[in-house]
Amino acid sequence: MPFFYLRSRRLFYYLSAAAVLAGSAAQAQVTPRTPPVYPPPAPLATDTLAANQVGQAQEFAVPSVIGMGPSKGVVAHIEALSNFSITSQINDREPKERTENTVTKNRRAFIKAYAPLLNNPHLKVILGLNYDREEFQFADPNKSVFYRDLEDKGLKVIGTQLAVIRPVDEVHWYLARVKAELNGDYTSSELNVSDYLRTSGEFIYGWKRSPYYSWGVGAQLSYTFGRQSLYPVILYNRTFNSRWGVESLFPARVTLRRNLDPKTLLFGGYTVDGSNYNIKLREPLGELRTLIVRQRELKFRLRAEREIYDFLWFGVEGGYRYNAGFSAFNEDNYRRSLFNILGGGRTQAVDNTLGGAPYVSVELFLVPPRKLLNRLAK
Repeated sequence: MPFFYLRSRRLFYYLSAAAVLAGSAAQAQVTPRTPPVYPPPAPLATDTLAANQVGQAQEFAVPSVIGMGPSKGVVAHIEALSNFSITSQINDREPKERTENTVTKNRRAFIKAYAPLLNNPHLKVILGLNYDREEFQFADPNKSVFYRDLEDKGLKVIGTQLAVIRPVDEVHWYLARVKAELNGDYTSSELNVSDYLRTSGEFIYGWKRSPYYSWGVGAQLSYTFGRQSLYPVILYNRTFNSRWGVESLFPARVTLRRNLDPKTLLFGGYTVDGSNYNIKLREPLGELRTLIVRQRELKFRLRAEREIYDFLWFGVEGGYRYNAGFSAFNEDNYRRSLFNILGGGRTQAVDNTLGGAPYVSVELFLVPPRKLLNRLAK
């Protein structure tokens, strides 16, 4: 009897405890103590800027929009053109010397790197470094002293820039950038910073209308059109749907974007590029021993970018380059001009006319790993 009594009593306790737990669970299902909390939706897989800079809320307003390609950390680029014609007239001689030739090589390469010095939702500071190199070869360099001076000369650019992106509130933002470069054929043993220094900058104030639409207005002081010029700019970034978008900084570039999938993007549009070099002549050009060489060009381009690995992308680009200008100036005259920024008061020492040419370029670039972006987005 005691044995069965103890077993019955123990069973009663187990059943009572189970009933209490079941009742509590049922009550919890009917009237939860706190409302359920759901995480915010994750950004698109291709929107690394949204994960890294925009954040999960509209309050972090920046120029980028969902659907844009990944932000680039390190870029290695090489570009080559087919042969194109060149006609040159040396104005510092009497009678003026006029020659025709063919450029058999115009190759460019650069490497750029960007690193965040400060990265929080309301202030971002980015440091950039770059090294560029350009070379020319001619079919017959002996046709002109200008060709001989430029033949196989390494035209270099070493630069640094500092960019600040400042979200003001949930809609407004501004971007400021300053850049300094050493442009020319210098070597480390004969570098005079004041001779080769080029400075530029920009300021844009913008509005983030939605995660898919951002625009702004401002001004740039740059060498985009060959000489240092101050001109207005309009930034317009917009993603219309899951496939199409526009990325532009008018008038310097306008690009239509096509998102094939999260790992493949296509682009088409145009860019305006310019360069400005200080070169020391191997052979004096009359009394001139130093020239400022200024280039201006318009590129119509098609471009494809594809992810190779989580943090490694590949880009290929092709198109047609129209040469808007390639002239050389007397350095002293160039620097004395009272209208340097506006572009007046200069005398061309060598006036060149270049033919257009198709071009192709390839590049590799590193982007923030997706795991890191997902961790920052949480």
